[in-house]
Amino acid sequence: MRMSFLLLMGSLFFLNCSKGAGDPSGGPVSVHVYYVSGSGDDGGSGAIDRPFRSIGKALGLVIPGDTVVVRGGVYYEQINFNKSGLLGKSVTLKAYPGERPVLDGSNVSVSGWQALISIRNMRYIVLDGLDICNLSTTSGSADPEGIRIDGSSHDITIRNCNIYNIKNSSSLSAGRSGHAILVIGTNATTSVSNLVIEYCTVHDTKTGTSENITLAGNVDGFSIRHNKIYNTENIGIIIAGGDGLNPSGNVAVNYARNGVVSDNELTNVSMANSADIWGADNYGAIAIYICGGAGTVVENNKISKCDRGIGLVSESKIYATTTSIVRNNIVDSCWRTGIYMGDYLNYVGMGTKNCSITGNTLHQNNRALGAFGEIEGEIRLTENCYNDTIANNIIYSGDVDVLVHKYTGTGSANIFTNNTYYTKGTPQWIWGFTSGPMIVNLADWQAACGGDVGAVVKSY
Repeated sequence: MRMSFLLLMGSLFFLNCSKGAGDPSGGPVSVHVYYVSGSGDDGGSGAIDRPFRSIGKALGLVIPGDTVVVRGGVYYEQINFNKSGLLGKSVTLKAYPGERPVLDGSNVSVSGWQALISIRNMRYIVLDGLDICNLSTTSGSADPEGIRIDGSSHDITIRNCNIYNIKNSSSLSAGRSGHAILVIGTNATTSVSNLVIEYCTVHDTKTGTSENITLAGNVDGFSIRHNKIYNTENIGIIIAGGDGLNPSGNVAVNYARNGVVSDNELTNVSMANSADIWGADNYGAIAIYICGGAGTVVENNKISKCDRGIGLVSESKIYATTTSIVRNNIVDSCWRTGIYMGDYLNYVGMGTKNCSITGNTLHQNNRALGAFGEIEGEIRLTENCYNDTIANNIIYSGDVDVLVHKYTGTGSANIFTNNTYYTKGTPQWIWGFTSGPMIVNLADWQAACGGDVGAVVKSY
């Protein structure tokens, strides 16, 4: 009797201690781990020795705190998260340690805007370690997506995923478009927030007129860090207003804001990868692009051999690109400009306002001429730049290059200071013209821009 009583008391003590700290319900912390294997059976228990066959079966059973572990192999599924986690008890879908599950869209007929993984109005979700690939279409009315996050989702982490072969092969006139990761805040009052995309790779995509990692609409608070993007057709990362992708959104909050894009590597983000679609010598893709977004820090990224490096440019008629900082990045050997500010010429939007370009290293960009036969410049300012600061950058020109190129007389109160210019011959700046005349000495440059006190020119 005494032994039974002690065992009973011990069991009660264990149950009481298993309640989660900080859990307002006081309920027990879930410890369910479900396993999925290509050789499993959806009639099994989901235990490691009786795994499920499909990821969807396991996700249909989870409650907050549960984990679904997927063994290596190929899974021809579309995944729809329909169970949220809670604070401190995320729902996690991840790869088995040392193995690589592949979510393959080869058997999916893409109709409309369609994703391999959909996360809508969910919270506290972690996706870790999956290959997401081979979703394609030839339809211009379709938009294949690796991952789509929308509604009012928050506290979503995408980690260690490898996304590739997401392709739309239609013509530009038909509406060629696709996304590797598409995040749209579509709720008018509640933003997508606490979003993390980290340690992922995105490569070998055809996204047409769209981008690879896209944040648009009501998105407030994000981190895009330590990712690699390469061999893509168009823009690598964009932080944007929602007037394009979410045109009915609440204007007051319908733009991505208050985030960090850091420590990413972007290589060969170029329309030249689809020259049959874009035409020869059309180098319009921007590696990292803030377009009508705000409050974003772009730092410590490495960009090489892309069409253009970093853009603080607004195509929007509603939102300027504002209050963003570009600092301590390296932009090397891009086809056109290293850092781009303002509006597209002949397409005037809201411009670039109250932004800072500081401490960046630009190295021998402008390997091809711009759309008007001009050299775009290591730093390029077009229409409507106001109250922006360009300071303490280190700029290495190519053999024939323009260090800074301001195209028009629009904009005001822009501050240049303490930039260092390295040249192989005569330095060249342009101020207020599309193609010239050239400014070829530092004093004249300082007079034209009304500043750059402390700037120096060095040969190398």
